[in-house]
Amino acid sequence: MMRTSDLVASAGRALRANPMRSALTALGVIIGVASVVAMVALGSGAQTQVERSIASLGSNLLIVVPGAMRGGGGVRGQAGAGGGWDSLTINDAEAIAQLENVAVVAPSQRARAQVIANGLNWNPEVNGVTPDFLSARDWEIAQGRMFDETEERQARRIVVLGNTVAENLFPNMDPVGQTVRMNGGAYEVIGILESKGQSGFQDQDDIVLAPLTTVKRRIAGRRGRGDTVSQISVKAESEEVLNRLQEDVENLLRQRHRTREGEDDFTVQNLSSISETMAQTTGVFTALLGGISAVSLLVGGIGIMNIMLVSVTERTREIGLRKALGARQSDILNQFGLEAVTLSVAGGIIGLVIGVAGAWGMTTLFNLPLVVSPLNAGLAIAFSGLVGVVFGAYPAWRAAKLDPIEALRRE
Repeated sequence: MMRTSDLVASAGRALRANPMRSALTALGVIIGVASVVAMVALGSGAQTQVERSIASLGSNLLIVVPGAMRGGGGVRGQAGAGGGWDSLTINDAEAIAQLENVAVVAPSQRARAQVIANGLNWNPEVNGVTPDFLSARDWEIAQGRMFDETEERQARRIVVLGNTVAENLFPNMDPVGQTVRMNGGAYEVIGILESKGQSGFQDQDDIVLAPLTTVKRRIAGRRGRGDTVSQISVKAESEEVLNRLQEDVENLLRQRHRTREGEDDFTVQNLSSISETMAQTTGVFTALLGGISAVSLLVGGIGIMNIMLVSVTERTREIGLRKALGARQSDILNQFGLEAVTLSVAGGIIGLVIGVAGAWGMTTLFNLPLVVSPLNAGLAIAFSGLVGVVFGAYPAWRAAKLDPIEALRRE
């Protein structure tokens, strides 16, 4: 019986004898592993980005907006005054705040306004909010302060700027204490929000916060009713009570708006449910990409089997001579099996390196986080080794079963 070191040395000499053929044989496995690693990393990066974007909106959060959700996922308004887009009021927010398991309720009014400072213009989203908005959205003040309830009730002309707005209007100076102009009025900058980055295609830092009463009276205009809001953020005390709170909010608003289920003039969005759904969707998408890429790995395995069969044919006299000198069937079987596994594992390692590089390039291009799981990398190498075992088994068995006399007769 041959020693293991002799088997390894013999397999290495056989592979080095035809380096170009060995490289081309492993190419299929290289492409297969690289494709699987890159596609799975791209899908994992997309999943991580989606989870981060939704988490950045706030934890344990319900978003109540006017209009009802269509079956296809869109939002529609109900018939009636204002087209249904003024169905939520400040009184609704106050009623929701009385429900059990509610931690914070923050009504808000969105508007768009041209903001001018130092001769520079910017067109951010202007949100009229109450001081509780920061708690509801897990947002912090990076510099300065947030306005208080008294300033909110008095409709003071003060604003808190998002990071993007501050950088574009005050590129080389401290914005706090400066003045910006909106809709012909002057507003003092009292604080800067901590940066939250992108959420999907939306820059969350491209925002100006002002007291809700200020936006209602001075910026949003007097269209519609004076007590309406465009959104109500409801933060639950914990994730465990979020679904129960969603039902309570829906039932309360149906009672207040005198609507029935299926005829709602509002929509309650549960961010935890949205996050879970998106995670499942991207998970399926990742598995699909990995499965498609794995097909090329199988094609690489077939290439290994084909080349190994050719190698057995070319080395028939060598096999016969070794058997005549005392080599056993298991020695021949192990040698050819080792050659196939070496080719596939080497291809798997090279493919892993190329796959990680490809994943880095694609995630950089699409501005996604690079997520390469050590478990997935280990599985890719293990699977490539399995391909070598499976597709190298038949050529090795065929070589081991050769009759030494018949093998030595062949030219």
